[in-house]
Amino acid sequence: MIDPWQDINAFAEQGGPVIWLLLILSCLLWTLIIERLWYFWFGVSGNADALRVQWQQRIDRQSWCAHRVRDAFIAEVSIRLHTFLPLIKALVLLCPLLGLLGTVTGMVTVFDVVAVEGSSDAQAMARGVFRATLPTMAGLVVSISGLYMSAQLQRWADNRVARFADSLPIGSDDQAVEASHGCA
Repeated sequence: MIDPWQDINAFAEQGGPVIWLLLILSCLLWTLIIERLWYFWFGVSGNADALRVQWQQRIDRQSWCAHRVRDAFIAEVSIRLHTFLPLIKALVLLCPLLGLLGTVTGMVTVFDVVAVEGSSDAQAMARGVFRATLPTMAGLVVSISGLYMSAQLQRWADNRVARFADSLPIGSDDQAVEASHGCA
Protein backbone atom coordinates (compact mmCIF):
# COMPACT_ATOMS: atom_id res chain seq x y z
CA MET A 1 0.00 0.00 0.00
CA ILE A 2 1.27 3.46 -0.89
CA ASP A 3 1.80 5.81 2.03
CA PRO A 4 1.22 9.46 1.04
CA TRP A 5 3.34 10.75 3.93
CA GLN A 6 6.24 8.66 2.68
CA ASP A 7 5.86 10.18 -0.80
CA ILE A 8 5.70 13.71 0.61
CA ASN A 9 8.76 13.06 2.75
CA ALA A 10 10.68 11.63 -0.24
CA PHE A 11 9.71 14.65 -2.35
CA ALA A 12 10.83 17.02 0.40
CA GLU A 13 14.13 15.18 0.81
CA GLN A 14 14.82 15.50 -2.91
CA GLY A 15 13.96 19.19 -3.01
CA GLY A 16 15.55 20.28 0.24
CA PRO A 17 14.18 22.17 3.24
CA VAL A 18 12.54 24.85 1.09
CA ILE A 19 9.99 22.27 -0.05
CA TRP A 20 8.68 22.06 3.53
CA LEU A 21 8.21 25.84 3.58
CA LEU A 22 6.38 25.62 0.26
CA LEU A 23 4.18 22.85 1.62
CA ILE A 24 3.24 24.94 4.67
CA LEU A 25 2.64 27.99 2.48
CA SER A 26 0.55 25.92 0.08
CA CYS A 27 -1.60 24.57 2.92
CA LEU A 28 -2.17 28.09 4.25
CA LEU A 29 -2.97 29.43 0.77
CA TRP A 30 -5.49 26.72 0.00
CA THR A 31 -7.06 26.95 3.45
CA LEU A 32 -7.75 30.64 2.79
CA ILE A 33 -9.03 29.91 -0.73
CA ILE A 34 -11.39 27.20 0.55
CA GLU A 35 -12.60 29.56 3.31
CA ARG A 36 -13.43 32.20 0.71
CA LEU A 37 -15.21 29.65 -1.50
CA TRP A 38 -17.22 28.50 1.51
CA TYR A 39 -18.13 32.10 2.33
CA PHE A 40 -19.19 32.85 -1.27
CA TRP A 41 -21.37 29.75 -1.41
CA PHE A 42 -22.93 29.81 2.06
CA GLY A 43 -22.18 32.95 4.05
CA VAL A 44 -22.56 36.03 1.91
CA SER A 45 -26.29 36.02 1.28
CA GLY A 46 -27.37 36.39 4.92
CA ASN A 47 -25.50 39.63 5.56
CA ALA A 48 -26.38 41.13 2.18
CA ASP A 49 -30.05 40.21 2.58
CA ALA A 50 -30.22 41.87 6.01
CA LEU A 51 -28.70 45.08 4.65
CA ARG A 52 -30.98 44.97 1.61
CA VAL A 53 -34.04 44.69 3.88
CA GLN A 54 -32.82 47.65 5.96
CA TRP A 55 -32.45 49.70 2.78
CA GLN A 56 -35.89 48.73 1.46
CA GLN A 57 -37.48 49.74 4.78
CA ARG A 58 -36.08 53.26 4.47
CA ILE A 59 -38.54 55.90 3.42
CA ASP A 60 -35.91 58.40 2.33
CA ARG A 61 -33.68 57.09 -0.45
CA GLN A 62 -32.79 60.31 -2.23
CA SER A 63 -31.18 62.61 0.31
CA TRP A 64 -27.47 63.03 0.81
CA CYS A 65 -27.72 61.05 4.06
CA ALA A 66 -29.51 58.20 2.32
CA HIS A 67 -26.73 58.03 -0.27
CA ARG A 68 -24.14 57.82 2.53
CA VAL A 69 -26.08 55.00 4.20
CA ARG A 70 -26.24 53.18 0.86
CA ASP A 71 -22.49 53.68 0.37
CA ALA A 72 -21.87 52.31 3.88
CA PHE A 73 -23.96 49.21 3.14
CA ILE A 74 -22.06 48.61 -0.11
CA ALA A 75 -18.73 49.13 1.64
CA GLU A 76 -19.67 46.64 4.37
CA VAL A 77 -20.55 43.96 1.82
CA SER A 78 -17.39 44.74 -0.16
CA ILE A 79 -15.17 44.43 2.91
CA ARG A 80 -16.73 41.10 3.83
CA LEU A 81 -16.37 39.76 0.28
CA HIS A 82 -12.77 40.93 -0.15
CA THR A 83 -11.56 39.60 3.24
CA PHE A 84 -8.33 37.58 2.89
CA LEU A 85 -7.98 38.36 -0.85
CA PRO A 86 -4.90 40.59 -0.31
CA LEU A 87 -3.35 37.87 1.87
CA ILE A 88 -4.07 35.24 -0.78
CA LYS A 89 -2.42 37.44 -3.41
CA ALA A 90 0.62 37.96 -1.17
CA LEU A 91 0.98 34.21 -0.63
CA VAL A 92 0.70 33.63 -4.38
CA LEU A 93 3.55 36.10 -4.91
CA LEU A 94 5.63 34.50 -2.19
CA CYS A 95 5.54 30.97 -3.65
CA PRO A 96 7.84 31.57 -6.66
CA LEU A 97 10.22 33.51 -4.43
CA LEU A 98 10.52 30.54 -2.11
CA GLY A 99 11.06 28.36 -5.17
CA LEU A 100 13.93 30.62 -6.21
CA LEU A 101 15.36 30.35 -2.72
CA GLY A 102 15.35 26.59 -3.22
CA THR A 103 17.14 27.08 -6.53
CA VAL A 104 19.84 29.11 -4.84
CA THR A 105 20.33 26.55 -2.08
CA GLY A 106 20.47 23.75 -4.66
CA MET A 107 23.05 25.59 -6.72
CA VAL A 108 25.13 26.18 -3.60
CA THR A 109 25.12 22.40 -3.19
CA VAL A 110 26.32 22.01 -6.78
CA PHE A 111 29.13 24.50 -6.22
CA ASP A 112 30.13 22.68 -3.02
CA VAL A 113 30.39 19.42 -4.98
CA VAL A 114 32.50 21.11 -7.65
CA ALA A 115 34.74 22.68 -5.00
CA VAL A 116 35.28 19.42 -3.12
CA GLU A 117 35.34 16.82 -5.88
CA GLY A 118 36.00 18.89 -8.96
CA SER A 119 33.85 18.87 -12.05
CA SER A 120 34.49 15.18 -12.73
CA ASP A 121 31.56 13.88 -10.63
CA ALA A 122 28.71 14.47 -13.07
CA GLN A 123 26.23 12.40 -11.06
CA ALA A 124 26.67 14.53 -7.93
CA MET A 125 26.32 17.69 -10.01
CA ALA A 126 23.13 16.33 -11.59
CA ARG A 127 21.66 15.61 -8.14
CA GLY A 128 22.41 19.19 -7.13
CA VAL A 129 20.84 20.63 -10.27
CA PHE A 130 17.78 18.41 -9.73
CA ARG A 131 17.59 19.59 -6.13
CA ALA A 132 17.83 23.17 -7.43
CA THR A 133 15.02 22.87 -9.98
CA LEU A 134 12.52 20.92 -7.87
CA PRO A 135 11.64 23.80 -5.48
CA THR A 136 11.31 26.19 -8.42
CA MET A 137 8.86 23.86 -10.11
CA ALA A 138 6.91 23.32 -6.89
CA GLY A 139 6.76 27.06 -6.20
CA LEU A 140 5.46 27.76 -9.70
CA VAL A 141 2.82 25.02 -9.52
CA VAL A 142 1.48 26.35 -6.22
CA SER A 143 1.67 29.93 -7.48
CA ILE A 144 -0.10 29.32 -10.79
CA SER A 145 -2.97 27.41 -9.20
CA GLY A 146 -3.27 30.05 -6.49
CA LEU A 147 -3.11 32.85 -9.06
CA TYR A 148 -6.02 31.37 -10.98
CA MET A 149 -8.13 31.02 -7.84
CA SER A 150 -7.13 34.48 -6.61
CA ALA A 151 -8.27 36.07 -9.86
CA GLN A 152 -11.49 34.05 -9.81
CA LEU A 153 -12.24 35.03 -6.20
CA GLN A 154 -11.53 38.70 -7.00
CA ARG A 155 -13.88 38.57 -9.99
CA TRP A 156 -16.63 36.89 -7.94
CA ALA A 157 -16.27 39.43 -5.13
CA ASP A 158 -16.38 42.39 -7.51
CA ASN A 159 -19.43 40.99 -9.34
CA ARG A 160 -21.30 40.35 -6.11
CA VAL A 161 -20.57 43.84 -4.82
CA ALA A 162 -21.84 45.29 -8.11
CA ARG A 163 -24.99 43.15 -7.98
CA PHE A 164 -25.58 44.16 -4.37
CA ALA A 165 -25.17 47.84 -5.26
CA ASP A 166 -27.66 47.40 -8.11
CA SER A 167 -30.15 45.81 -5.71
CA LEU A 168 -30.29 49.00 -3.61
CA PRO A 169 -32.43 51.39 -5.67
CA ILE A 170 -31.76 55.05 -5.02
CA GLY A 171 -35.29 56.26 -5.62
CA SER A 172 -37.05 57.89 -8.49
CA ASP A 173 -38.00 61.47 -9.14
CA ASP A 174 -41.65 60.45 -8.76
CA GLN A 175 -41.20 60.01 -5.03
CA ALA A 176 -42.24 63.06 -3.11
CA VAL A 177 -39.75 62.59 -0.33
CA GLU A 178 -38.67 65.71 1.42
CA ALA A 179 -34.99 65.63 2.40
CA SER A 180 -34.57 66.19 6.09
CA HIS A 181 -31.81 68.23 7.64
CA GLY A 182 -30.50 65.34 9.75
CA CYS A 183 -29.62 61.79 8.80
CA ALA A 184 -31.94 59.03 9.93
